[in-house]
Amino acid sequence: MAGLQIRGSTHIEELLERYPDGQALAVMGLLGWPCAHCSARHGEAIALAAKRHGNPVKAVLTCFRALEKGGPSDEQVAAAQKVQKRSKDPLDAWLRSAKGENA
Repeated sequence: MAGLQIRGSTHIEELLERYPDGQALAVMGLLGWPCAHCSARHGEAIALAAKRHGNPVKAVLTCFRALEKGGPSDEQVAAAQKVQKRSKDPLDAWLRSAKGENA
């Protein structure tokens, strides 16, 4: 598998096998992914894992691709970390619904 570019369709398990020294596992830890302990790792692609965990896909791919050159850098990891989304207050949605307004 060496020399093949890491793609969004690359499975988590393939990534762990490609870096048995724990480099990929360390990046997953920095991204907040418990994938090494999840049974879905056998069939889950990196892009799907990124989406599932709320990480920007392109930045995640950049991080894992950087492993070939001794990376990723702190900036690459920061760019790939979870995007914080403002959660909607369920009470506001309920009040709008009760008033007949669009949510």
